[in-house]
Amino acid sequence: MEVKKTFKDLISSEEPVLVDFFATWCGPCKAMNPVVQELAQEVSGKARVIKIDIDKNQSAAMQYGVQAVPTFMIFKKGEIVWRHTGGTSLSNLKQAVSQFA
Repeated sequence: MEVKKTFKDLISSEEPVLVDFFATWCGPCKAMNPVVQELAQEVSGKARVIKIDIDKNQSAAMQYGVQAVPTFMIFKKGEIVWRHTGGTSLSNLKQAVSQFA
């Protein structure tokens, strides 16, 4: 049985965690979804990819200063080590994750 981890637990891990802050109504977020899913498969075992809906998790969005979506952040040991707002390519995301993996 897997214990449900909190967001803080997830981002505090040794492995890098790419967080995709998105909204269901956001066109660019929808466009990035297949890219984020492909990235999650490609970095499996080296990094974790999680999606946070800013409308359902407003406190997390506020805490990390998310003012536009999509916003991508990489956390390592609870610290933000990389941040990008707006759409981007799979290769840019992979490169960012590999710096910290």
